Amino acid sequence: MLKGKTVVVGVCGGIATYKTVEIVSKLKKLNADVNVIMTENSKEFVTPLTFRSISNNSVVSDMFEEPSNYNIKHISLAHKADIILIAPATANIIGKIANGIADDMLSTTVMASKAKVIFAPAMNVNMYENKIVQDNILRLKSLGYIFIEPETGMLACGVYDKGRLPEPESIINHVLNSINDRLDMENIKVLITAGPTREPIDPIRYISNHSSGKMGYSIANVASRRGASVVIVSGPVNIDKPQNVKIINVNTAIEMHREVMSRFQNFDVIIMAAAVADYRCTRVADKKIKKDYDEITLALERNPDIAYDVGKIKGKRVFVGFSAETDHLIENADKKLQKKNFDLIVANDVTKEGAGFNADTNIVTIIDKKGTIDLPLMSKNCVAEEILNRVLKMINKNEN
Repeated sequence: MLKGKTVVVGVCGGIATYKTVEIVSKLKKLNADVNVIMTENSKEFVTPLTFRSISNNSVVSDMFEEPSNYNIKHISLAHKADIILIAPATANIIGKIANGIADDMLSTTVMASKAKVIFAPAMNVNMYENKIVQDNILRLKSLGYIFIEPETGMLACGVYDKGRLPEPESIINHVLNSINDRLDMENIKVLITAGPTREPIDPIRYISNHSSGKMGYSIANVASRRGASVVIVSGPVNIDKPQNVKIINVNTAIEMHREVMSRFQNFDVIIMAAAVADYRCTRVADKKIKKDYDEITLALERNPDIAYDVGKIKGKRVFVGFSAETDHLIENADKKLQKKNFDLIVANDVTKEGAGFNADTNIVTIIDKKGTIDLPLMSKNCVAEEILNRVLKMINKNEN
């Protein structure tokens, strides 16, 4: 996804630098050429050797270090960079760049570059909310610099508040959104279902499954980045909202069925990535069911089959399904492909390590009416790219 792209990662001093190690690792797995610039303070938390080993490039920190070749390092990296990511970004580096100060390798490289620059701030909440820091951030935003909002959580100072560095996957998505120059899905409308559904038993308990929604949200991220107009009908998930994507939140299978059936005709592509509960309780208790019996029996009835109902009337829309299996992967997925009139189906064996629920990776087989394609272990963003590549081929074939 980032092959041929150079990402310069600026690392500032802070406890959040441990997350930057994972960020660099993920960028490498996306085939980026990653070059790390460390401030002197950052080396108190992580050694340059760590970043050199992961990035497979030398780590730069000293402006006056004897060069291995004649290139002036900050000018060389400034010209080479497709994007500069500063994570964690301290109040110090934000203030320097906002006020035109270039007194170390990182600030000097930023000043000398015309590449997009992304700041991912991480600091104490009082420092982050300080008017001087906020004014510096506003100034940089007005000049076109990109900022990722810090998250709320337990900070190093022991306070639960805003100031945490976002998780690596979220930061990677911002990089991909900013660096991508392929807009091959412009004017295409994509409807995606994602996450689990919850079928209530009583006001406290419900029937659900282990779906995290990560695969559906990854597809939404990638489709939006490639120019599509994207809507997600989402069950309950704990995932960052993708940029430029509309989310319609639902809980039950009936709610999801209603939203999909009322909207799908306005879309060119429908992707059914949600793990929809097959059954719901025939009767939902009005009050919490007490532990008065050793056993209880729940009467269940079938939920509507959203994919089947769409498949009957999908028309020329490209229709994509998912099939999470524990055995007979291809056989079960192929049956679903035929029964529900999918154009292609993405099958995965959830018993395999790296392919189950909640993982950031997947191992899938893509099946259409012509055959199968096996994909190795890869990030869900990469799987999403492969799925959408095949969707585009189908759209182009339908138009021709």
